[in-house]
Amino acid sequence: MKSPLLLRDPEVTQKLLEALIDTPGGKRTVSRLARTCRAISEPALNVLWRDLDSLIPIIGLFPSTLLKKVRKPGLGLSKEPAEEDWGKIIKYGERVRSVVYVETANNISPTIFPMLSQNRPKEYILPNLSHLTWKIETAGALEQISMFLAPAIESLQLELGPARFANLDKILGDACSRLSLTSFSITSPASLPDTFTVMLSSQQALQKVALVAPGALSSGVGRWAAFLPELKSLQLDLSARTLTAVEGFFDELPSHSGDSTPSSAATTDSGVFSGEELDFSEMRKSTMRLTENSQSKGEFLALRHIHLTGDVANIAVFLSHLSTPLTQLDLVIEDPPDQADWMKLSYFISERFGSSLQSLRISATATSKFNDLLRSTSRGEPTVSRLALEHLQPLPALRRLDVDLPESINFTGDDIEALAHACPNLEELKLCPLARFPVQSGPPKLSLEQLAPLVKHCRQLHSLAVPVNARRASPSVLDSQSTTSSLRRIHVGHSWVNDSLHVSILLSHFAPYLDNLKWFHDRNRPGFIETNARGWEKVAAILPHLQNIRLSERKAASTALPGLKIDPTPPPLQPVPIETVEKGIMAAVDLVHQGVLVKPLTASSGVQWGPKMVDEFIEVHPKLVSVSVDAAPTVAEIAVEAVVTVTDESVAAIPETVAASVEARPPSVSEAMLLKPDGKQSVFHPSSHPMLFPVFSLVSFTYRVLFAYPMSIPLRMLHVVFDHMPTIIRRPATVVPTNDDISMNALEVRQS
Repeated sequence: MKSPLLLRDPEVTQKLLEALIDTPGGKRTVSRLARTCRAISEPALNVLWRDLDSLIPIIGLFPSTLLKKVRKPGLGLSKEPAEEDWGKIIKYGERVRSVVYVETANNISPTIFPMLSQNRPKEYILPNLSHLTWKIETAGALEQISMFLAPAIESLQLELGPARFANLDKILGDACSRLSLTSFSITSPASLPDTFTVMLSSQQALQKVALVAPGALSSGVGRWAAFLPELKSLQLDLSARTLTAVEGFFDELPSHSGDSTPSSAATTDSGVFSGEELDFSEMRKSTMRLTENSQSKGEFLALRHIHLTGDVANIAVFLSHLSTPLTQLDLVIEDPPDQADWMKLSYFISERFGSSLQSLRISATATSKFNDLLRSTSRGEPTVSRLALEHLQPLPALRRLDVDLPESINFTGDDIEALAHACPNLEELKLCPLARFPVQSGPPKLSLEQLAPLVKHCRQLHSLAVPVNARRASPSVLDSQSTTSSLRRIHVGHSWVNDSLHVSILLSHFAPYLDNLKWFHDRNRPGFIETNARGWEKVAAILPHLQNIRLSERKAASTALPGLKIDPTPPPLQPVPIETVEKGIMAAVDLVHQGVLVKPLTASSGVQWGPKMVDEFIEVHPKLVSVSVDAAPTVAEIAVEAVVTVTDESVAAIPETVAASVEARPPSVSEAMLLKPDGKQSVFHPSSHPMLFPVFSLVSFTYRVLFAYPMSIPLRMLHVVFDHMPTIIRRPATVVPTNDDISMNALEVRQS
């Protein structure tokens, strides 16, 4: 089973989602589709994120822990985002194609932009952005546009407030160096920079330019715009400008230079050789407007759309300099216009652009709308005037006519008659559908029956929006078969209605295929009249049944009498015989030899089979436990203070000198002296123990060699030294000496 076309064709899916998102509640519906169906999740997300009217959805993609308030992301971030916090912004930022930032909305904190600029992980967080609208009031907000000037931007729209923007040159220069624009718009109460045309000279791919600022009508801007090779749409503001200033836009064009003869309309030479030469420039410029000798040739070759704002006279002068075949003309005029100027402009549009113009839209300036609102508030009813359409000449290519003015809302049957003959190929017509007609000012002058010429001559008309006074129709209109059209949509606005049944009959005759009838039924809407609203409700309820009757009757009549023409006049008393015609019909059967090639639909499919192999290995290691035992012995350090008590005692020992010979051999063990426990000396003589004599001799020898001599000799030397120095070291006499050395007096001296 094949999947539906919606899933197989991405273009069909895209078109369907785009149409769905424009319906009431469309964003919510597309959002549910994106969360419900995985197959169309991607195209649904692309449509949802394609056009953003604020930067809040982008900021809301940060983690909730960074936002000061989760439900109000525009309040800013509590701390600087890390690199991993940008994941969703980078992911969804690639889907964004259009962004609008409005500073006066006050829904985004200015502190967000420096934080985004300093911590962004890549240069452009919206890399695929193609259209950027920046509406600001301060110079600081203009600086923040740099981070959004991605190379993919093709359309840039700047709307500046009354503040002074000293950095405008820098921003425009930066934008022109990065981007290749096809559309550029700037709206500012301040004058354009002096280097404006120099900075934009590199933008040769511009197709749409909108300049609403002082200085936009300078000759330099005119020369720059005239030679843009791809320029198709141009928007200028001619409000509060003189005719000379409007004509100055074309002063530097080649077709307006080089005039040096008196016959030239643009020269100031009067042709009289005199010292005091008169200036005939204003007179000759008026002549140019009348004779149309100042048409430029070779400039604005690709221009097809003009959008002009200002007085009707200025618009007429500007259009007189254009010779390109315009297809769309948007005029924002001061309402109500001067009737003479409006008549001239109507003639000029028909004569100059009649063969090419396809769309004409006429609306009012903001000043006119405000003045009308002020008057209607103070008086309780709007001012009503008439915009004459009788001066329109043939416009065979016109497909759409839209007139939306606050004061010039009255139209008559003559206007409809002239419009029906001038625009036979009209498909959509709107004549002030928002106009109000309160009871004090009376009903509209145009009746529903007076739309018959429009329905009769404009056979391609499918949409009509005009307030009318719906009344009973005359029999001549109802009996005419030529007043039946293929109208599909009618918007009657604040129209009046008298008899709902007869109005339904007339509408079923005018538009038997009508499937959309609208009117203003909101009670809170200014100009609401409950009687009229209820009347149109009845018309909407009755009309479908009458349409079915009309279509059934016409179908039956066309089937029964295909060649019969019904005379709408009442029949006379005597019946008129029906004219008959004899016809012969050849009843031969047409034979057709047709062969059918039957071929079974075969499908070749192969299945690749193979065992699913899995490589596995197990790494086995014994479980080891490392245990360490500290086997160091416990050591305790104990300090004992052992100070030897030393007593220095001097004894006057003067030995008696005796001249005798001394044997210098060491004494034997038998002669060693022993100390008794009581401290007394004892002399051991070997003769008393004959068996122990060898042992005592060896011990005595060992003792003397290893202990006695090494200790006695240094001690004796110290004694000698200290004896000769009694004053240096004095010790208390009460201390008992603990000298283990053998006193020299204790040694026995053996005399030989």
